[in-house]
Amino acid sequence: MNPGPSALLQVTGAHIAYGKVEAVRGVSLDVAENEIVTIIGANGAGKTTLLNAVMGILPLKGRVTFAGQDIARLEIEDRVAAGLCLVPEHRELFGAMSIEDNLQLGAFRIAKAEAARSLERVYALFPRLKERRRQLAATLSGGEQQMLAMGRALMGAPKLLMLDEPSLGLAPIIVADIFRTIGELRASGVSVLLVEQNAQAALQFANRAYVMELGEFILDGPAKAVAADARIAASYLGFAQNEASGI
Repeated sequence: MNPGPSALLQVTGAHIAYGKVEAVRGVSLDVAENEIVTIIGANGAGKTTLLNAVMGILPLKGRVTFAGQDIARLEIEDRVAAGLCLVPEHRELFGAMSIEDNLQLGAFRIAKAEAARSLERVYALFPRLKERRRQLAATLSGGEQQMLAMGRALMGAPKLLMLDEPSLGLAPIIVADIFRTIGELRASGVSVLLVEQNAQAALQFANRAYVMELGEFILDGPAKAVAADARIAASYLGFAQNEASGI
């Protein structure tokens, strides 16, 4: 798919390897401003590897541009400063620190006044974090920890938030809250690149989708069209095409 003129993130011809083992082969994707794009696929498909490489955690052969800037040689902290942020699958919170202290770590690059405004925005998105702001991160439920990880990333006012399996291990009611928040982020001007095994939820909320198998994209397009594809419905949504269409 050809990226539009407002593409915020563009990845072109990405190859990513662990030693001699190539985990991602020749993939290209783009995320526009104010857009949710999801990458769905089975465990081991290369989804997390791709996000980590875009963030600069892993080396990537190919081209990566963000907000019109080639970021291939930028360090992770410089990518964060440019407005790119990753919430990893395992959240990586500081369990012995309070909710508020964890959040403040996400604002280390911005001025105090701006950090204060960011904190209020995060608390507006996640009222439960405000209620428990003095509580230690290690004592939070899985859903609350995911909210905290997302909130910490948002403290730096990113232009694009990359989320790696935000619904993993969470109860359905909490998953609904997380996806509702993702929709609110788009409305507030934050683009989202979402890696998610819960394909049904991801395709409902995303504008566009990429399907990844064995390190390659096998399909991409509008999320509704991807969800209606017979193979995708059978493999990732758990029902046949006629069931999806109500036939």
